[in-house]
Amino acid sequence: MKSSSSRRSSRPAVRTPDGLDQVYGVHALESLLERGETPRELWVQQGAGNRLKEVVASAQSRGARIKEQPRDLLDQLTQGAAHQGVVAFCPPLVPEGEESLWLKLRAWQASAPPLLLVLDGVTDVHNFGACLRSADAAGAHGVIVAKDKAAPLNATVRKVACGAAEVVPVYQVTNLSRTLAKLKDAGVWITGTAGEADASLFEIDMTGPTALVMGAEGKGMRRLTREACDNLAKLPMAGQVSSLNVSVATGICLFEAVRQRQLAS
Repeated sequence: MKSSSSRRSSRPAVRTPDGLDQVYGVHALESLLERGETPRELWVQQGAGNRLKEVVASAQSRGARIKEQPRDLLDQLTQGAAHQGVVAFCPPLVPEGEESLWLKLRAWQASAPPLLLVLDGVTDVHNFGACLRSADAAGAHGVIVAKDKAAPLNATVRKVACGAAEVVPVYQVTNLSRTLAKLKDAGVWITGTAGEADASLFEIDMTGPTALVMGAEGKGMRRLTREACDNLAKLPMAGQVSSLNVSVATGICLFEAVRQRQLAS
């Protein structure tokens, strides 16, 4: 007699619409619709009842194909994540190129100086999504990542970011240290975060054009990235823990910049 694990492993993989990303959860779907985006297809849990009626009807009225599916299929598709009975299939997100970043800076018209978040080697999709969410909440003007050793803009990132992945510009660059050098030439001050830095983040002036660099989980910034920074700063740690999760640290650092800018205005 076959074990239950054998039966599960022999189950055929769920076939999803070709070339589309899955975005799951009620809030993520509502965010898509609020921004005027329409998923190509919507898989809705059988027997979901009135809980999803309004958001599904809204998606269907805009042209989304609706398919009812059993819950175990949605569980398998999302690998057990909290899909809340609905999975939308949308065109994949594509990062902007480096030239878009330079065009934006050259044509800068916002009243606030640029505030950019740079992620050096952040490969965990949950951390990437959380960083994008913090960047959106803090009003950052873009997130810069390298083409290599960086988390992709996939369905998990979109879910964790709660809509921020669709609205915060993500600039993908070939050479991160060279990009930082060009940012300095453009008048942007580069502040890197490192636990061994002498200065506290709260001593660093971030009221002007600023790029805040966060290093990879566990490893921190790469050597060339560190050398490209104008200064290094750390978060003062009072307890036994020596460091914070990169997404938590990102939120703290970004909102310190927000605090300084509000006081300076």
